Amino acid sequence: QVQLVESGGGLVQAGGSLRLSCAASGRTFSTFTMAWFRQAPGKEREFVGAIAWSAWSGSSIWYADSVKGRFTIPRDNGKNTVFLQMNSLKPDDTAVYYCAGATSNLPTRVRAERRYEYGYWGQGTQVTVSS
Repeated sequence: QVQLVESGGGLVQAGGSLRLSCAASGRTFSTFTMAWFRQAPGKEREFVGAIAWSAWSGSSIWYADSVKGRFTIPRDNGKNTVFLQMNSLKPDDTAVYYCAGATSNLPTRVRAERRYEYGYWGQGTQVTVSS
């Protein structure tokens, strides 16, 4: 059984930074594709970014256009943890952020953006950005 546990949400002023963590347990983490999604009130859950790994191509990372250049997804396989480093935060970034895991390499951005590709989800952590 795989468990994903998120931490690090909170309240921050616009322009500030936050770092979310997602710790995985239960299976070989290094073969997972890990992603972050977010859901604002009244909106659908949307893709934020993902990091995949394969023995052939190494790491692949994709970001939603809305966060590109501001967010990064560092990954520490030794600690079975993936992070979401969020800089230059905006009020529009306010949402519940979810960590997601897929037990295979998702080789394309199109697949990495699909919620149904991920069989494991964290409980979500609230991020609120004040103006």
